Amino acid sequence: MHFNADFFTHQFLWTLTFAAQLVLLMILLGRDRAQRYPWFTTGIVLAALQLMAGVLLSGRMAMLPLQETMLAMADTAVIVGLLVLVEVARRAFPGLQRSLWIVNAAGLVIAAGGVLAVWGPWPVWSSLAVNTLMGKLRLMQLVAQKGDTLVDLLTVGLGLLVVVFGRRFKAAWRSHTQMIAIGLAAVGITWLTVQQTWIILLRTKYFQSEQQMVDLGNKLMTTNKLVNLAALIWWIVWLWLDEPGTKKTPAVEPKQELTESSPQQ
Repeated sequence: MHFNADFFTHQFLWTLTFAAQLVLLMILLGRDRAQRYPWFTTGIVLAALQLMAGVLLSGRMAMLPLQETMLAMADTAVIVGLLVLVEVARRAFPGLQRSLWIVNAAGLVIAAGGVLAVWGPWPVWSSLAVNTLMGKLRLMQLVAQKGDTLVDLLTVGLGLLVVVFGRRFKAAWRSHTQMIAIGLAAVGITWLTVQQTWIILLRTKYFQSEQQMVDLGNKLMTTNKLVNLAALIWWIVWLWLDEPGTKKTPAVEPKQELTESSPQQ
């Protein structure tokens, strides 16, 4: 019964998440948001493809090609995630001087890189054996894991900058850029918290049994999925609405000439 409940929860959240991704894509394309945020749109498309691939390819493809496909998509998602951050930053701070751009970007990368260096265990490089197929797969997995953590750290930092300083530029409250940044930061904070909680529990030897580890792991992953779903709903609502101050073009009505009498033939 416990297994069935977990399976039902997983399927329910999968369905809602995929449906929310499709609705968000319809809004991005239908409301002309994709032209302003092409990389954010690409990121949502890639996330939807990853979600589908995990279900459609599992059990229908040999394990090794499946791992190669999923890891390749995960590595691609890291690159797209970095491009999304650049896109949001450019939209949020369009008038910032280049020197300030460089200083702030360098400071954010250094801070995030410093945290990443001490975040979780790192493998011994000599054990990767990148000249073998399994070594290459382990390297791809490492890039996906650490790259995803780096993107999350940068996202949280950028989200804080957008919320604090965005109103001075073009990312005021309720602007699409700030709403995207807040959603990304919420997702990043949640996943970082889940990772760090898991690391702390493993280091402190909190788990008394394997079943306890599985149960808590499922709860943490469910929490992360719920936040991802909430972020999608957040983007759906705010990207559907027009930004404050957006002028709506009034409908042009045909002019009617008012005459006192109609011509008689």
